[in-house]
Amino acid sequence: MTANELRQKFLDFFRAKDHAVISSASLIPENDPSVLFTTAGMHPLVPYLLGEKHPAGKLLVSAQKCVRTGDIEEVGDKTHHTFFEMLGNWSLGDYFKEESLKLSWEFLTSEKWLGLDKNRIAVSVFEGDKNAPFDEEAYSIWQSIFTANNLPLTRIAKLPKKNNWWDPVGTTGPCGPDSEIFYWTGPASETPTSFNDDHESWVEIWNNVFMQYNKNEAGEFEPLPQKNVDTGLGLERVLAIMNGLDDNYQTELFINLIKKVEALSGQKYAQDSNLDKSMRIICDHLKAATFIIGDDKGIAPSNTDQGYVVRRLMRRAIRYGRSLGIKQETWIASLAEQVITDYENVYPELKRNKQFILDNFNKEEAKFNRTLEKGILEFNKLASHDLSGQDVFNLYQSYGFPLEITEELAKEKGIKIDKAGFAAELKKHQDLSRTAAAGKFKGGLADASEETIKLHTAAHLLLAALKKVLGEQVVQRGSNITPERLRFDFLHSTKMTPAEIKQVEDLVNSAIEAKLPITCEEMTLEDAKKRGAAGTFESKYGERVKVYTASQCKMNGAPDLDKAFSQEICGGPHVENTGLLGKFKIIKEESSSAGVRRIKAILEV
Repeated sequence: MTANELRQKFLDFFRAKDHAVISSASLIPENDPSVLFTTAGMHPLVPYLLGEKHPAGKLLVSAQKCVRTGDIEEVGDKTHHTFFEMLGNWSLGDYFKEESLKLSWEFLTSEKWLGLDKNRIAVSVFEGDKNAPFDEEAYSIWQSIFTANNLPLTRIAKLPKKNNWWDPVGTTGPCGPDSEIFYWTGPASETPTSFNDDHESWVEIWNNVFMQYNKNEAGEFEPLPQKNVDTGLGLERVLAIMNGLDDNYQTELFINLIKKVEALSGQKYAQDSNLDKSMRIICDHLKAATFIIGDDKGIAPSNTDQGYVVRRLMRRAIRYGRSLGIKQETWIASLAEQVITDYENVYPELKRNKQFILDNFNKEEAKFNRTLEKGILEFNKLASHDLSGQDVFNLYQSYGFPLEITEELAKEKGIKIDKAGFAAELKKHQDLSRTAAAGKFKGGLADASEETIKLHTAAHLLLAALKKVLGEQVVQRGSNITPERLRFDFLHSTKMTPAEIKQVEDLVNSAIEAKLPITCEEMTLEDAKKRGAAGTFESKYGERVKVYTASQCKMNGAPDLDKAFSQEICGGPHVENTGLLGKFKIIKEESSSAGVRRIKAILEV
């Protein structure tokens, strides 16, 4: 089975079950990101999971491109990836646990669809704790399915929250238990009668998340009025299984990249576990970098935020290339070209942005090579004595030296290095990085607090006011909203004057004082554009969109468009009336980047 066939089968199956197919959203989260990248199919759908009505209906299905960076250091085994495709289906207040689990089982095991061996499947459910009960309903459903198929009930595992619970994206919001589906990738004859999730041959392939609770600010779990299903099946893992492989890197999605690395290094894959790990890291990281740079909201390597991740991925791949013996001065762009070739028919943005991708690959490789040269000079300065853990870490952090390169150079010089000290410094750095990332990127619309929703509504009024004061050429370039403040980026070439800032403030506050109803209408994207609705985030909504309008209403309840203060394509959520917002105040106006200004604002009681 090819990747295209698997992807299409999944979409066709759920389309036949009355699910609407929606397109993949950008890898770069837009309008209130809770993370640096889109990490799951549910991220573009957060407003709808919170209760907003999706234009395509209650049942959805998609193939979503994703990037996860929390475990970059662990990438290198046969089944984990930084970039991957998540096949997912959603029920937004429609069916729940029984229908979801039975649909998953049918798709996986029916001969009409994937026809996987039932005898190699195991599942897990939430065992319960002091805050939430055992998921008896999911367990009972699996019991029925397993009994009907003569499968041992010992393959239904009850696992704790760390295994079978989906937390809110922010500090509050929808959450609930999940049920994971595993497949035995070892010899069929050795399939255990019981399930042990620590065994590497049990590979997780599908996760059914049941969002039935809302976690409030007190940390309590309240039942949700709208219960949702959010599932995710890993394309790469299932493709390997469908082709009888226990290694995702031997599928068509990676094998061309592996062959290029073999040719560049003179090494052979599947011969040595250490070399295999290096090859996987190179292929994984450069594929992820290609997709991030090649996104229509493409991110170039830099020292901040998403750009830092891209730089880290590319440089880590280059370092592992050196350890494999790749001598070419420039080589990583050839792998980016292969990724483009492999995926351009599925993700045409890669071909569209090819030159931007290759230019950034070449620039970053040249820059890193110069950095390595400096690092060698620095090593030579230190090489008069044994190197401490701090010395080794500084070479790693400042000059991109992996431990193995420093070890090689030290061996040549006849000096020792403190590997344990380096490991301690590295762990300290990783812990700090994770803490900083968690603190910086939580909140936004993923936080469904009343304060956040008010500020999100205020952002609509702010954009409308900016257009009125500065001109219609003003375009939103992103925002980040926490319960405490609004941060709003927009295209504008010059610093705003104090008079312009006051004028914007006054306009927003006049809209608040007018107590304008916020109405929502569904329409085609084309109709929204004809109405003059603002919106730069169209891709995640599909052909039909929701337009939120702040305006006095006509007798029939429809917004009076002639008197509308703002119209904007958005997923929500919003307050019902602008009079609920309080007083709007701009606390700072500054440059964000070239041609982009940033406003920070608050709502006062």
